Amino acid sequence: PLTPEVQQRRAELREFNNQFGQYDNPENLGLALRCLTSFGSNAGPPMLPSAYNNNFQMFQTPDEVVIYNEMNHNPRVIPLDDRPYTGLRQWNGESRGRWDGDTLVVETKNFLRETSFMRGGASKDLEITERFTRETTDILIYEVTVTDPTTWMPPWTYQVPMQINPDPIFEYACHEGNYSMAVLLAGALEQ
Repeated sequence: PLTPEVQQRRAELREFNNQFGQYDNPENLGLALRCLTSFGSNAGPPMLPSAYNNNFQMFQTPDEVVIYNEMNHNPRVIPLDDRPYTGLRQWNGESRGRWDGDTLVVETKNFLRETSFMRGGASKDLEITERFTRETTDILIYEVTVTDPTTWMPPWTYQVPMQINPDPIFEYACHEGNYSMAVLLAGALEQ
């Protein structure tokens, strides 16, 4: 369940959008519409299945794991050494990984502000623990524990089975040059 503060914030945002329209100011537009993060959170972190572009590649070097998402094609470089978090807040947080037996565990925190996860519901206090475990040669189990006491009262967990896809990752271009932002705002000002 959402915290009372988040319920109030969402109600105020709905009222604002109903009264003034949500496309009259770039600050009112969500991070995904501004091409800062991906739509529907399928690029993560954490990753959620969406309508399209759910593919990703994962590979490991001796010191890092890289997750390269088709949506917004953001490579996520995850250090595997025991380096501490820098505390530098980023759009997609700061990730650290480690192996727990055959499971890759990735912990992410230090988000810059709200994320696109759950349609902007998560706050900068979001902390995510992802677990990647190979169930069979073709199936990877992706398990996520979400902790954000500013948004949700208890932490919660979800799990997604992911099937190997032999197809290539394609380029995803979000608002080439972001021209649609100017057009969208100009249209709103004309109303």
